Amino acid sequence: MAATEFEVTNVFQGDRRSLQRWVLSHTLRHSWPLFWLFFGALTNAALAAVVPVFLGRAFNAILAVPPDYGRLGQSALWIIFSQLLRSGLQLSRNFGAEVIGQRLERDVRAELYASLLGKSMTFHSLRPVGEVMARATNDVRELGLMLNPGVNLIVGSGMFVLMPLVFAPTIHPALVLAPAFYSLGYVWALWRLTHELGPIAQDARRKFGTLNAGLAEALEGIEIVKGAAREDEEGARFDHNAAAYRDAYVRQGAAEARSLTLLLLPITLTLGFGHALLLFRAGALNAGGVVTYNSLLWLLGFPSFVSIYAYSQMTLGMASARRILELITAETELDHNPAGRAAPIQGAIRFEDVAFAYADADGTPVLADISFSVAPGQTVAIVGQTGAGKTTLVRLVSRIYDVSAGSVQVDGVDVRDWNLAVLRQQISIIEQDLFLFSRTVAENIAFGRPGATQAEIEAAARAAQAHDFILAFKDGYQTVVGERGVTLSGGQRQRLALARAFLTNPRILILDDSTSAIDSATEDQIQKAIFRAAEGRTTLLITHRLSQIRWADQIVVLRQGRLAAVGSHDELLAASPAYQAIFARQERRKALAGD
Repeated sequence: MAATEFEVTNVFQGDRRSLQRWVLSHTLRHSWPLFWLFFGALTNAALAAVVPVFLGRAFNAILAVPPDYGRLGQSALWIIFSQLLRSGLQLSRNFGAEVIGQRLERDVRAELYASLLGKSMTFHSLRPVGEVMARATNDVRELGLMLNPGVNLIVGSGMFVLMPLVFAPTIHPALVLAPAFYSLGYVWALWRLTHELGPIAQDARRKFGTLNAGLAEALEGIEIVKGAAREDEEGARFDHNAAAYRDAYVRQGAAEARSLTLLLLPITLTLGFGHALLLFRAGALNAGGVVTYNSLLWLLGFPSFVSIYAYSQMTLGMASARRILELITAETELDHNPAGRAAPIQGAIRFEDVAFAYADADGTPVLADISFSVAPGQTVAIVGQTGAGKTTLVRLVSRIYDVSAGSVQVDGVDVRDWNLAVLRQQISIIEQDLFLFSRTVAENIAFGRPGATQAEIEAAARAAQAHDFILAFKDGYQTVVGERGVTLSGGQRQRLALARAFLTNPRILILDDSTSAIDSATEDQIQKAIFRAAEGRTTLLITHRLSQIRWADQIVVLRQGRLAAVGSHDELLAASPAYQAIFARQERRKALAGD
């Protein structure tokens, strides 16, 4: 199976063969900032090591008889010059690290977003939105922080560890022992720390995802929460998730506290100073050499103090990278099939021995043995009890899902052999739970055709019986609707969805119980729009409205995922017990409603 249903080609994709390759492929493509990071770190540490050298020379100049004030002045000037130069190079290191970190965030976020857009509906339906958003936002940010300050401090501190190893032997070859001891202990302590922090960081990121998913779910269902007066319970659930997230970070802090890197510094300073004094007493080292050497050892203070934070940030970043890559490489059941059929749809649909079962279920089929045909331009009403598989059936036409057995054909070609983008661009689906974006009315109507003119948008709105109520808004077509269209009534959302369908001019129109929550007066207006939308198009209509069922050219009756009957209203009313039961039930409801 592929990692995506669609491939967005204008986004850089990292090397996904392993976590390390993926992070490196995103990092190494920014060569110049990477050069300035390493060059700045190396020269910054080297110039920091210059100070102890000139301090030793200055000390010897003072102790000379008579004191050599000229040499003392030269040492002071060299220290000032070197540190001014060092500040500029340190800036280049920080600048390079920040540029790489920001670019890494940008590229990874783009790759992840493109991947999420390409995933199938099955993929998205199995994952909480809040948990996905935690990976797309907070985890991506942690990845950027891994580069700066994480890698920035790791590279910088590594150079500081290197300097005493390089400069100490120039004073006396034996003086390499103390920095060598520190280097070996430093590597061992950090190896131990990172291996302990790895699972803890992974757990912390997972707990954050759970926290975010719970928060998003509660806010999305806030109307239900308030309607059931469950605020206290949801607050307690949030507190529980927040406490679990906090505990993960407490465990991280405990692991950091057990790190031995800070203990290494005083041990190394003590050993180094004692060794230098022994050499001084033996006449193998002068006073300036002792000062230089001990000042060099103090450079190890920087890696000692920043290593815990830097490597913790590195571990968190890699844990976040793993979560992001898992999302990107998660397999999806569908593929784009870019080499598939790409032609205008005429509108013929055929279901041939179709069966379907959800991949995450126990294998029990939702649909089985479904076979019927729809001619181009026909209107087909699909009826059946709740749970009969009506919505699943129509979703097979646009390959929201793929059949488990049999085939669904459009114009005589299996939908799996069509170019998926071409197929879906000619199919418009209007569902009961309509979705509108937090954008203007015009942008929502033109979503399927972003290049549509204002005149085309208004023509589509008129055809959908929406133009008049849109003009009643203060800003007309530029009115911004709330998320999911919450600022609009059900009938208004319905008509905007129909206008969107008109504008895309689909060859196949699917209406999924889209008037179930509409009152009769509003339905009359929508009914006119549906009639017009169905003209010249193949229309699949899931409905319980008798007025819509009657004018269908063909009626498909589903019962417990199987085809109970197919025919016209009169034929089924005469010969199908299943349809007779549905019709009788609807007549009773109509009578009770006073229609």
